[in-house]
Amino acid sequence: MTDDLGLLDATAQAELVRNGELSPTELVAAAIARAEKIQPQINALTTERFDRARDEAASLELPDGPFRGVPFLFKDLACGYEGEPCYDGMSVLKDADFRLPQDTVLASRFRAAGLVTIGRTNTPELGIMPTTEPLSYGPTRNPWDPTRTPGGSSGGSAAAVAAGMTPFAHASDGGGSIRIPAACCGLVGLKTSRGRISVAPSGDLARPLSVQFAVTRSVRDCAALLDAVAGSEPSDMVHAPAPLRPYREEVGANPGRLRIGLCTTIPTTGEPVDAECVAATELGAKLLEQAGHTVEFAHPSVLEDGGISATFLAMWNGMAASNVARAGRLLGRELVEADVEPLTWFLAQSGGKTSAVELMDAQFAIQTVSRRLAAWWDVDGWDLLLTPTIGSPPPKLGVLMTPDEPLKGFARGAGFVPFTPIFNVSGQPAISIPIGTTASGVPIGIHIAAAWGREDLLIAVAAQLETAAPWSERRPQIHG
Repeated sequence: MTDDLGLLDATAQAELVRNGELSPTELVAAAIARAEKIQPQINALTTERFDRARDEAASLELPDGPFRGVPFLFKDLACGYEGEPCYDGMSVLKDADFRLPQDTVLASRFRAAGLVTIGRTNTPELGIMPTTEPLSYGPTRNPWDPTRTPGGSSGGSAAAVAAGMTPFAHASDGGGSIRIPAACCGLVGLKTSRGRISVAPSGDLARPLSVQFAVTRSVRDCAALLDAVAGSEPSDMVHAPAPLRPYREEVGANPGRLRIGLCTTIPTTGEPVDAECVAATELGAKLLEQAGHTVEFAHPSVLEDGGISATFLAMWNGMAASNVARAGRLLGRELVEADVEPLTWFLAQSGGKTSAVELMDAQFAIQTVSRRLAAWWDVDGWDLLLTPTIGSPPPKLGVLMTPDEPLKGFARGAGFVPFTPIFNVSGQPAISIPIGTTASGVPIGIHIAAAWGREDLLIAVAAQLETAAPWSERRPQIHG
């Protein structure tokens, strides 16, 4: 039985423990064996936690949560346990062997759910790029095609899950970093609403673009894990509305007849994206129509506003500058150019030149864009927006990561992900579903966005698509 565990989602693995068919120790041992086998081929892990994981799995104090004994992975960015490594993709923190001063709230909730973390996964430096090729640990390879990127910034987590190391893994999303690697690796990637899951002790106002959750193999795992970890802390400034019922009850539920807009061109330019990405999205539209929904070409007019990109970039650069300064404070010295990657330094220098007025203007613009987007749902009466997740199939490694010419790769990255960042600006939930594949068999995701707080709709519709076009039997070239 343990030989087949890499094929099971987390819900199925948890059921084996509850039914007494396998122990947490056996689940975790099998996951570690798969990780040891797969890691040399895809380079998904940054640090191992194997011995602690074995001890936790065998402990009588392992929490009796919904995923008791199920193996898990942390993205090596902004989430983890007190006293354990967290390098944020930075060589300078890796060389200093930086350790977290306290548990993050989300890490504590993962633990309470019964999850046993076996290691941390690779991420680009500070999560900046939509590819996972940091100088600190080298590139993570897409298990479907090892010459290609798994996406980013949660590329290590997505590659590990796709290859069968663990059934799901922690991920975060500041511009598409959950959805992009999910699309590249054939997984479900839900970016939650701003305020749905607490990011404490980080500040939700200081990092308004970013949320944290996971990449999963199945929709039911996505729903059940969200039930386990959703919720705000009293100190949080943004609180998403509570769902009417548990998210797991949305799997298989009828969401009613929905009105869905479809957009397969870049809204700001009208330019087409890759034909295979369009074909996958059109397939998704057809399946949604067969499920009883109305799909027609339409999108919020605010998406055509080229100024949104400038707003996002101002916030992105400001976050880079703040993160570099924070890393320096953690090390007790100001960082210099040699401490970080060339692109990180460029963005941080640009962000450091942003005035307080410019930053406040960008924050004001975020609220303005959010209100204009909300009107498309709340006033115009649309339920969902369907687009491609990415603008092209996953590119070859080295196309987006160009240290000698950092801005070249950065510009290519923007063209690779024209649809995801806007929903980080607005704070709305969005999900990538692995409906399509290229002619060569590499996954392509489709992207569905909903009104703020409506993860329930996304899960219900994603479950309909999973039933209509199952993806669970697909296996990448590299799999444990």
